[in-house]
Amino acid sequence: MDFAEPVSDEDPEDFSGRIPIRLPRKRRKPRPHRRRRFVHVLCDWWMVLVILFAAALFVYEVFKLGGLDRLRPRTPVIKKVINGVDRRGKGNLDRIEPMTRVVRGVREPCLKLLPSEQLELLDIPRDTEPVGPVKVLNYLTRTASDSDAKFNLSQPSLENAKFNLFTGFQTLEQRQQNFQVMEKMEVPCGFFSETGGFRISDEDTNFMKTCRLLVSTCTFGGGDDLYQPIGMTQASLDKVCYVAFWDEITLAAQESIGIKADKNHFIGNWRVIIVKDLPFKDQRLNGKIPKMLPHRLFPNVRYSIWVDSKSQFRRDPLGVFEALLWRSNHEMAISEHGARSSVYDEAKAVVKKNKATPEEVDMQLAQYRLDGLPEDKRFDGKKALSEASIIVRKHTPSTNLFMCLWFNEVVRFTARDQLSFPYVHWRLMGLAKLNMFPVCTRKDMVNSMGHLRKDSTRERIDWMLRFKT
Repeated sequence: MDFAEPVSDEDPEDFSGRIPIRLPRKRRKPRPHRRRRFVHVLCDWWMVLVILFAAALFVYEVFKLGGLDRLRPRTPVIKKVINGVDRRGKGNLDRIEPMTRVVRGVREPCLKLLPSEQLELLDIPRDTEPVGPVKVLNYLTRTASDSDAKFNLSQPSLENAKFNLFTGFQTLEQRQQNFQVMEKMEVPCGFFSETGGFRISDEDTNFMKTCRLLVSTCTFGGGDDLYQPIGMTQASLDKVCYVAFWDEITLAAQESIGIKADKNHFIGNWRVIIVKDLPFKDQRLNGKIPKMLPHRLFPNVRYSIWVDSKSQFRRDPLGVFEALLWRSNHEMAISEHGARSSVYDEAKAVVKKNKATPEEVDMQLAQYRLDGLPEDKRFDGKKALSEASIIVRKHTPSTNLFMCLWFNEVVRFTARDQLSFPYVHWRLMGLAKLNMFPVCTRKDMVNSMGHLRKDSTRERIDWMLRFKT
């Protein structure tokens, strides 16, 4: 007899029939919202983030301008005083290594020169007919036989005391007319009167007529030293004139520390030309004459490079002409400003650094606003503001007109040519084929030494008297 054991699907240990005992759960703390947590972290660590961003920006700029070479310690500048002038030690003097920058992740030289063997064989482009809108440019002058009635620029103007017999006396109406570009033009461009000053000896004038290619600088008032150019090929030494303009004060100052020209008026590669009877009391304005008007001083020069006296030129001139003008078919090349882009921002900096009086700057900007100068920081994709310590150009009617009108603006307003360059560029947009090259290209062409301290007026007078006796 079989006994069947009852089988049940229910677990004998299943207590589901009983009332379960529920233990109290530990309540979780509410989590802060993710956005709030991010804000709290940002508030706690914002200073660290700012420092990291600044460090990253600094590293980027270092590699952009010259890589790790910028971080290497340089030779300290040693100052010493000789006859009242602060003379600086070597510092950057004679540095020849090229500047580089990173472009799209690739390091390349800031100034791409041809190899020296190609520079030795480089031919100067042949003369061609002027291609710009200005075909003929004449300059207003007055000789002793001319009557005042013939030249309405000959009468003094109360608008600006800086106009004189060297510049002519230009009214605002005449200034506006000079910006009306025509095929044949006649404009004031210095050297207005035979008695206007800036006198050069016949011997020096005859030498200047022999120059076809030019590198020039000047020092007036006995301030800066004369730094010898370096990095030239033999072809450039044979073809290029290196000319330094001095006044009698600078001549006496340099001779007092043993720096003298030889019998042919050379100091190293520089041919020194002495200028007498400077037309302005402000030495900065006197320095604008060889800087902006080399076409008036060197009638046969076809290409020129201007270098401020604070710098040592360290590249081959033929290579610079080829890289900045000939290769890209430009007529004029000048550096973009390193710190600012707008003329109105530059005006604030000029006043802050006491480079000009607020009244002078306000008058200049008021006129520019009246003429419609925009506050744009870029013209044709390039910075509107330039740093004019180096000017490379071909001497054509168009570039000569540009420089004449730029010089007239400097005379009428402040001596700070950075303020007037954007205005002239804007008024003559497209007239000259202008190459605004980056700052690192300018730094590759020169070793910047900085201006030496100018001597006091009393010391300059003493030097002048000693020189004459």
